Amino acid sequence: MRKILFASVLALVLMSCNEEEKKITTDIVTEPTSMKFDEEAYEFGTISQGEKVYHSFKFTNTGENDLVISAAKGSCGCTVPTYPKEPIAPGETGVIEVVFDSNGKKGSQHKKVFITANTDPSSNVIAIKGEVLAPETEAQPATETESH
Repeated sequence: MRKILFASVLALVLMSCNEEEKKITTDIVTEPTSMKFDEEAYEFGTISQGEKVYHSFKFTNTGENDLVISAAKGSCGCTVPTYPKEPIAPGETGVIEVVFDSNGKKGSQHKKVFITANTDPSSNVIAIKGEVLAPETEAQPATETESH
């Protein structure tokens, strides 16, 4: 009997300390809001292959409801966004940080970041673009044939 009582009390204590994590989702949006970026595309110019470009895209919640960003994904693994996880109140601003890694890239680059939020439409796009210069490969010397 003591074991059952002890187990019950222990379970009650553990359950009371376990706060459930609230997951924010935009699956059902009854009152969408809107967001406006200061710039929707950033031109980083010309960089050398292997360099990383960091850029902050500032935005404002221009709607009447809290803005909730549920996802931000780059168009490839070389473009990684970081976005605010907390709701942005109407009139407030936020920042989406984007890192572009040019390792293995060359030539003209135009990478997009797709943002999913409780906006109408629910998908927003920002972009980072520029030119990546690859290192020149050394030309192999031509072999000469000897003539006798």
